[in-house]
Amino acid sequence: MKRFHVHLHVDDLGKSIAFYSKLFAAEPARVASDYAKWMLDDPAVNFAISTRGAQPGIDHLGFQTDDPAELAGMKARAEAADMALLDEGTTTCCYARSEKHWVTDPQGIAWEHFHTLGDIPVFRQADDAPESCCTPAPAGKPVAATAKASARSCC
Repeated sequence: MKRFHVHLHVDDLGKSIAFYSKLFAAEPARVASDYAKWMLDDPAVNFAISTRGAQPGIDHLGFQTDDPAELAGMKARAEAADMALLDEGTTTCCYARSEKHWVTDPQGIAWEHFHTLGDIPVFRQADDAPESCCTPAPAGKPVAATAKASARSCC
């Protein structure tokens, strides 16, 4: 099974947690000082918010897979369609360790495809990591035109 993933940047985490908890009739599955995530079953969505972005709004969209074979299938489809693909492999971000790759749609919206391997206690585990991570390119710029080191936000 795949789970749709949405990540929004918000100005006020507390107010946003209160709003989305009421909207979803559920408390977040994960809360940190700069981040919250709901793992909803109906509809199946991984909905995350954070205060790490440059401006409020959609940071990226994606699909979270339940197993590595589903992720490999998504990667193969992207490669077969000649989509610009950024393969991060195993990485840490957003309080989780994941296997992931990215594609960018024609409007420049980043799509993250990932399989979560486990939780981590900090936002990102890496001494040389930028303060924020994950999303490969700002809207309007293709994945191929950027590198992991220039990432601006996170899942």
